[in-house]
Amino acid sequence: MTTEEKIFNAARIVFQKKGFAGARMQEIADEAGINKAMLHYCFKNKQLLFEAVFMNAFGELAPQINDIFNSEECVFDKIKKFTKSYISFVIQNPFLPAFVIQEMNNNPEFVMQFFNNEKRPNPELFLTQIKTEIQAGILKPINPKQLLLDIFSMTVFPFAAQIMVKGIIHISDSEFNQMMEERKTSIAEQIINSIKK
Repeated sequence: MTTEEKIFNAARIVFQKKGFAGARMQEIADEAGINKAMLHYCFKNKQLLFEAVFMNAFGELAPQINDIFNSEECVFDKIKKFTKSYISFVIQNPFLPAFVIQEMNNNPEFVMQFFNNEKRPNPELFLTQIKTEIQAGILKPINPKQLLLDIFSMTVFPFAAQIMVKGIIHISDSEFNQMMEERKTSIAEQIINSIKK
């Protein structure tokens, strides 16, 4: 394992436990088994490290999402695979949704840099397929972009607003995690039932 890989793995663990604000560079260095000077040599500050971890993590997610969007499967199967894949990814990287929201407010240039990257998730073929399946009478007449927004919203929101969700419905961390596991299939079922002709 390279030093950078050790740092990324350690940073994910510490960010997951403490969040961005609570994480300390010394903790990350200790977790990686390196000294703080080496960590600062690789990443000058916590913000740059977080951005690198973010890009690395989404670099793992984007190909999975694009494989789903670009496959030969029907829209229903793609919805099932997307919700399962995305929720599994965020369960493993729970700090990312809150970080994206924070960065959209504080550092929008960085977020746009990611979404303008050629390796970002690209739903164009999926949107075209939705139109085709509407014309074939498989799906109800819907706006493909609204459908995509529904899929993203229903998968992303509970993680982005995790503290609020836990407070409103009075659930523990373990209950929240169990509900997210259940949502891998429940979201897909709800959406499919709403668009099926």
